[in-house]
Amino acid sequence: MEMNGKRGRGCPPPNEGEAGERTSSVAAEPIAAECPPVSKYLLFGILILGAWWSLYRSLPPFSKWLTYELLSLSMGSRLGSAVEFFVYDAPKVILLLTLVVFGVGVLRSFFTPERARRILAGNRESAGNVLAALLGIVTPFCSCSAVPLFIGFVTSGVPLGVTFSFLISAPMVNEIALVLLYGLFGWKVAAIYAGTGLSIAMVSGWVIGRLGMERHVEPWVYAIPGGGNGEEPGKRLSWLDRIGYGLDAVRDIVGKVWPYVLAGIAVGAVIHGYVPENFMAGIMGAQAWWSVPLAVLLGIPMYSNAAGIIPVVQALLGKGAALGTVLAFMMSVIGLSFPEMVILRKVLKVRLIGTFVGVVGLGILIVGYLFNVLL
Repeated sequence: MEMNGKRGRGCPPPNEGEAGERTSSVAAEPIAAECPPVSKYLLFGILILGAWWSLYRSLPPFSKWLTYELLSLSMGSRLGSAVEFFVYDAPKVILLLTLVVFGVGVLRSFFTPERARRILAGNRESAGNVLAALLGIVTPFCSCSAVPLFIGFVTSGVPLGVTFSFLISAPMVNEIALVLLYGLFGWKVAAIYAGTGLSIAMVSGWVIGRLGMERHVEPWVYAIPGGGNGEEPGKRLSWLDRIGYGLDAVRDIVGKVWPYVLAGIAVGAVIHGYVPENFMAGIMGAQAWWSVPLAVLLGIPMYSNAAGIIPVVQALLGKGAALGTVLAFMMSVIGLSFPEMVILRKVLKVRLIGTFVGVVGLGILIVGYLFNVLL
């Protein structure tokens, strides 16, 4: 999408003569026809949301019909339970994912990573840690973008600890994780995850900043010329432009993560159908003191995102695993994945990566034990 002075999907400006005056209303009529008012977009959006909600509500009876009537599987059998879980969760998660990614895509047309760098570079470190963690929720991030984001922040004058607060929060407490958690477990679990994830990001970034580890960033990073003030070319986007951003986000994000989503749901279906009731309580239960560190260690080598790991979390909780242990496992998979550490090695020395893993890992352990005791 063109951003430098071009109108993209937006409506063209009124026809103007040499003196800056509008031409006749006859010439303007085709333009008006091409630019439907906002009310038409609103009405169309309401119709789409109505269709989305109807489809979402029809999933429980549809999954039962397909599993037990069309496929003739026995109700209560292991295979039947696994198939019903997959048939119900796969479209449910994809529907939730599509809706939230579209909405956040529209939101991101008002807010960009470049603007985030400018904001964070102008704040004190303590306030910057809080703000960076909050900005991480709505800013695009994945493991492949860790290096360019890190370079952009550091060369823009953002303190190292603030940069880490952002890098921790963005993948861990992202909008996809929160919406899927809300849709599958309710607002309490989503709020718990958001609060603990943000706390880990803020405190971990502050600790890393206090340690003064700037010398453990690879020297070539500081040799890169700063990005100036990062000012973006001015452009007033129309709502059609912003809707286009939302659709682009759906194509880019959902188009990339859906295989991970289906893989995660498939693993969750196997756990749901074949793991005996309360079996996970012995491995990931609140009574086993070693369950939380084991969950963190198991999560580090895994490579997934929130959309792919949440169905697994749902299945683990259904089989008796403790909430704190499962939250620790999920945070470890998303926030401490080994592939991301490999990517960050391009810009960070081993000691700083080790400190990052240690500080964040300690925060995740505290969260796991805390919620196993309280809940």
